[in-house]
Amino acid sequence: MTDRERQPATDAQVKAIANSTRLRIMRLCHHDDWTNKALADRLQMDPSTTLHHLRILEAAGFLAALPVVQGRSGAYEKPYRSTNLSWQLILDDHLEDEESAGEPAPLAAFRQEFREAGLDSSVELTRLHLYLDDDEVAEFVSRVRAIIDEFVESNANREQRTKNSYGVFFAAHRLADPRQPQ
Repeated sequence: MTDRERQPATDAQVKAIANSTRLRIMRLCHHDDWTNKALADRLQMDPSTTLHHLRILEAAGFLAALPVVQGRSGAYEKPYRSTNLSWQLILDDHLEDEESAGEPAPLAAFRQEFREAGLDSSVELTRLHLYLDDDEVAEFVSRVRAIIDEFVESNANREQRTKNSYGVFFAAHRLADPRQPQ
C-alpha cells in the first residue's frame, strides 16, 4: 500500500496513536486477542488505565471489541483485536509521546519493547550517516517504505502466528549541526 492509497488520519486518530502505551497495546492486539485484564497484567498497569487506553483506541478505530467471553476466573471479559487501521493511514511522523515528552511515541514504544525483549533479540541494528539532498532523502524514504509495504502486504493474514514475530522500527532524521552550540 503506498502513501497515495493511505488516507490522512483524523485528529482523534492522531491523538490516539501519540501514546507509546497505546502503540504497545495495538502491537499486542495485532498478534492475539487481549482482554483489559490480560493487558493490564502484561503491561503491569492498573486495569482502569488500560481500559482508558482501550476505549480511546476503539473509538479511533484502531481496535475492535469482540464478543464477550468467560475468563478463567469465571468473569465475563471483552477481548480486543487490532483492526490494522494504522497501516492504512498517513500519520504525522513526529507524534510526540504524551507519556515521555520530547520523544516520538513510536520510538518510545519501540524502546520499551526492545528493552523488554532483551539485547539478544536483535537481528539487525544499523546506524549510519548519509549526506543527501532533499530529492535523495525522498527517494531513500520511498524505497524503504516500498520494501516495508511489500512485507506488510505479505503479512496481512493473521495466521502468520506460526512464524516468529519481529518488531521493526525505521527512522531517518536530520542531524543537528555539530558546529552549533547545544
